[in-house]
Amino acid sequence: MIIEPKIRGFLCTTAHPDGCRASVEEQIRHVQKGGPITGGPKRALILGCSTGYGLASRIAAGFGSGAGTLGVAFERPSERDRTASPGWYQNTAYDDAAHKAGLYSKTLNGDAFSDEMKAEVVALLKNELGPVDLFVYSLAAPRRTNPLTGISYRSTLKPIGASYTNKTLDFNTGVVSEVTLEAANPEEVEATIQVMGGEDWELWTDLLIKEGLLAPGAKVLAYSYIGPDVTQPVYRNGTIGAAKDHLEATAIRLNDKLKAIGGAGTGAWVSVNKALVTQASSAIPFMPLYISLLYKVMKDKGIHEGCIEQMDRLFRERLYTGGPTVTDEKGRIRVDDWEMREDVQAEVKRLWPMVNTENLAQWSDGTGYRDDFLHLFGFDIAGVDYGVDVPEERI
Repeated sequence: MIIEPKIRGFLCTTAHPDGCRASVEEQIRHVQKGGPITGGPKRALILGCSTGYGLASRIAAGFGSGAGTLGVAFERPSERDRTASPGWYQNTAYDDAAHKAGLYSKTLNGDAFSDEMKAEVVALLKNELGPVDLFVYSLAAPRRTNPLTGISYRSTLKPIGASYTNKTLDFNTGVVSEVTLEAANPEEVEATIQVMGGEDWELWTDLLIKEGLLAPGAKVLAYSYIGPDVTQPVYRNGTIGAAKDHLEATAIRLNDKLKAIGGAGTGAWVSVNKALVTQASSAIPFMPLYISLLYKVMKDKGIHEGCIEQMDRLFRERLYTGGPTVTDEKGRIRVDDWEMREDVQAEVKRLWPMVNTENLAQWSDGTGYRDDFLHLFGFDIAGVDYGVDVPEERI
């Protein structure tokens, strides 16, 4: 079977197993190039381990610090003539690479929000891996069923208080246009908090503490984003921002609870990361255009990073330095510091009103955006022959 990208809107409905494997191997090589992470984790639980920051966190822990890892993700296997999701292939590739390197690695496929998955993870930790010293919560699901109430919620991408109109980019066609998002109602705000806020992160952490599965010195981590003024109405001041506020407030509560397990360096943090091309960010209006401009500016300045560069820097320069973890005034780790540099944001702000369909190639890195989007699904990866038939047993 010859596998080609089939793009519909902000989704690609195919994934290439060889490309996904090559992407994982490339990220592993990047981490290994930096040498061992001194004082890094030895046993890690990664929720949302299959793509983006979750996968990069797992690679940094495993191949930067020799950690055994247990990952959880909800991915789709292949069906007849339909490929699996990219995360399915990437989980397989990571497990294979880890086992070859002599590292413990197991991946569970299912709903991390459910009590059933929580019980399965507890059993595996007790019977195989042991208490973890790193717990990464990197779930990015559109819906969640609250196990305490049985009520299902779906998140929304909307501003709060008033509608918002601004530019957006269709990265498939290269067309810059305007889009308007209507304001969320209170029910939509609450639903987004239920899905993307900190409640499930806290339920997981409470369970790990109760079962004695967080080792002394354990670090508990979740991810967030703040971003520039142009995305504030729909992101940080919108429904997603309300959820991220809840997530950050949760970290404060978790820090109090984690005092019970003790150990130097124990704590819970939200790491604010850089804007990157992910399946989630591609669905957010205004973000594709902003990221395309940001990529050009940061690449021109020589400070561009992808997911693996961000997580490698987070581990080496923030979490495992041998000293206190440096945070901002709200207790957040900031590895979006290069993105939010004054000179970077000033240049993006200057370009924003100027960019349009005709000059997009001049003022932005739309090509880089599209390349990174294809990379998410295992396409356009250097060294992969996409003209070769992929045997059925590998699809």
